[in-house]
Amino acid sequence: MITRTILAAVWLACAGSAVGADLSATVKDQEGRAVEDAVVLAVPHNEAGIAPAKPAEEVVDQIDKEFVPYVKPVMVGSLVRFPNKDNIRHHVYSFSPAKRFDLRLYSGLSAAPVLFDKPGIVVLGCNIHDWMVGYIYVAQTPYFGKTARDGKALIKNLPPDEYTLRIWHPRMEAAEETTTQRIFITAIGVGEVVWRLKLKPEFRIRRAPVPGGGGYR
Repeated sequence: MITRTILAAVWLACAGSAVGADLSATVKDQEGRAVEDAVVLAVPHNEAGIAPAKPAEEVVDQIDKEFVPYVKPVMVGSLVRFPNKDNIRHHVYSFSPAKRFDLRLYSGLSAAPVLFDKPGIVVLGCNIHDWMVGYIYVAQTPYFGKTARDGKALIKNLPPDEYTLRIWHPRMEAAEETTTQRIFITAIGVGEVVWRLKLKPEFRIRRAPVPGGGGYR
């Protein structure tokens, strides 16, 4: 079950802001615990009336044989680099319909950036280390954020408009479309939005131990 709460009576003053208001979002699980790595999106009703944002060059690192960050939201049209900061080579790939690519064994910064030109969820993997899993959420809207450990995300400078809000998380049980909620951004501001998600149990492949040692490969 997904619960969304709009505190419409609570306003965040943004007097003097020439751009727009900031939207604060909180995501909790079924036990009321903060949910990290949830992507929060705000899609404006009047998309044609808002100046398009320029996609940035983004980075997903490979550190200690893990993708960092675990979840990375980017805008459609973004280039993403995958630097390998480990002292071994990695082989990054994705079979996801939103972006299929294959960066064969490399280290350092030798791999070319990847263009993410379609919206959707891209699952990352490494052919050498099965436990290495990461996610890139490719958004059509320039207005998005990601929750930190406290379950909170902030989307800044939203122009006045009506917005459809929704969230995504790798372990959410229901479909992303079931999380939608409408809200109005005014020249004054908007109150906090709260979701409660039912999450699936976390299952991640264990890292292989080094024989005779306590570390990992």
